[in-house]
Amino acid sequence: MREAALTCLIACALAILAMTDGACAQGASRRVLHVDSYHAGNQWNDGILAALQETLSGKAIELRVFHMDTKRRPSQDDIHASARGAIRVLDEFKPHVVTVSDDPAAQYLVMPFLRDAAVPVVFCGLNWDASTYGLPYRNTTGMVEVSPIPQILKLLHRHARGPRLGFLAEDTEVKRKELAYHERLFGVRYDKTYFVNSHAAWKEAFLRAQKEVDMLMILGVGAVPDWDLADASRLAEERSEIPSGTDFEWLTAVSLIGVVKSPQEQGRWMGQATLRILDGVQPSDIPLSYNREGELFFNDRIARRLGIKDLPPLARAVP
Repeated sequence: MREAALTCLIACALAILAMTDGACAQGASRRVLHVDSYHAGNQWNDGILAALQETLSGKAIELRVFHMDTKRRPSQDDIHASARGAIRVLDEFKPHVVTVSDDPAAQYLVMPFLRDAAVPVVFCGLNWDASTYGLPYRNTTGMVEVSPIPQILKLLHRHARGPRLGFLAEDTEVKRKELAYHERLFGVRYDKTYFVNSHAAWKEAFLRAQKEVDMLMILGVGAVPDWDLADASRLAEERSEIPSGTDFEWLTAVSLIGVVKSPQEQGRWMGQATLRILDGVQPSDIPLSYNREGELFFNDRIARRLGIKDLPPLARAVP
């Protein structure tokens, strides 16, 4: 009798253990695939990914990352091949949610392959207007990325000797899209545009701008393969003749003023939306959002070169 009771007790304990293990396994089986439009080492996207990882940490979620590498491999053949590679990973990994950052992943992966699909998609970093790609779909939500261009221009005008405005950036589809939206949304008219593919070309364009315009927007170098920040910083500190502005923290070293966006804000929002979807909320029930966080930077070294003495209120000095 005792042996039968003991056997029953052991059987019950094993059953409870099996149920517990099964529940743990089920909890740990939640899978998220993050598709980054660019490469590991791109500062903006690395910040998004780090915040996403932190938001999902401790939640029994397996996160896998796929880099499309479209800045360093920008040909149409390479981009389409990378999108197909992401689909192969998706088919093998079978994620419960797909997260994507920046325009190329939306254009070449989500729009042709995941539109209204069964798998939910959360995006961030799409510049200015997600409807360019027909978003949102029934299975998507996301954060659209906007830049504080009017605020930057207002600060630059205080120190400019005239109204002529220049635009200096990497030569990519995304930056050309940004240029078009500056004009469309804010009525900004650039007198000179400089699109570059190398560090030497960036330096040449920067020096030309000192003579050709009165203010300069500096808005991205991630696709410049040989970008040298230390060299560019020396050039800006020694040769700046006009005020310059940026919306990226890592370009405040070459700009007088930065009103910078936060990649962490976008990664956190994407992670929080992902958790809600994993808990049963439909993507279509999560409204699209826009980034709001920002910080003001002021480069005192370039300011001294321009004869500017006053640090703007609430500004953070560039190290």
